[in-house]
Amino acid sequence: MTAPVIDLNADLGEGFGRWPLTDDEALLSAVTSANVACGYHAGDPATMRRVCALAAERGVRIGAQVSYRDLAGFGRRAMDVPPDELAAEVAYQIGALEVFARAAGARVAYVKPHGALYNRAVSDTEQAAAVVEGVMLAGGFPVLGLPGSQLLAAAHQAGLTAVPEAFADRAYTGRGTLVPRREPGAVLLDPDAIVERSLGIARHGSVRSVSGAPVTVRARSLCLHGDTPGAAALALRVRSELLAAGVELGAFA
Repeated sequence: MTAPVIDLNADLGEGFGRWPLTDDEALLSAVTSANVACGYHAGDPATMRRVCALAAERGVRIGAQVSYRDLAGFGRRAMDVPPDELAAEVAYQIGALEVFARAAGARVAYVKPHGALYNRAVSDTEQAAAVVEGVMLAGGFPVLGLPGSQLLAAAHQAGLTAVPEAFADRAYTGRGTLVPRREPGAVLLDPDAIVERSLGIARHGSVRSVSGAPVTVRARSLCLHGDTPGAAALALRVRSELLAAGVELGAFA
């Protein structure tokens, strides 16, 4: 039987100026893909340049984590942005990161929306299409998103590679969507539970919903949030447990 292969991704570069948030160097020792904040929800040019250089040195794929323009709310507040404006802002963010990726001898390998934009593009066809239009404006890249989302459907329709991902540290509804962060228990903090969920996703393609029922989650990439307590140590543990269970780690792009 062929060993399962999964990508590990995490959000990096999410500080701003003198205020760091994620332990980028440690996380880059665990992941195979790095979602780099492009300045709209977090990050700044110097941070983007530094993270791209570190990722390139370690052979980690660089992804553009695009967002609504919401530094104060960390990109997690709902916003209504006209589709043409959103497409332009997505392309702008990708283009900015591409400069630093190329300077490091690499390239932007994929695009992943962040926060409120990610959640909106699960069911909003107009916003999903605008994100994909922005990706196309920037040259066309694989798009990382929730399985069954409008975002991945729009990416596929545009001829882009649509990559389904799952979350090791988020609670799931019975429909296979993420429990909103405002609800209790939406973010998993127990390391043992996160490791167990990671193994279930990678080996069996399933998770337990908040009701306890199994939910099918077929994913090529597994996300570990970089801003949760002890994120770097947890990511290294997840990596180790996956390898010990016979799961191969490999970037999708």
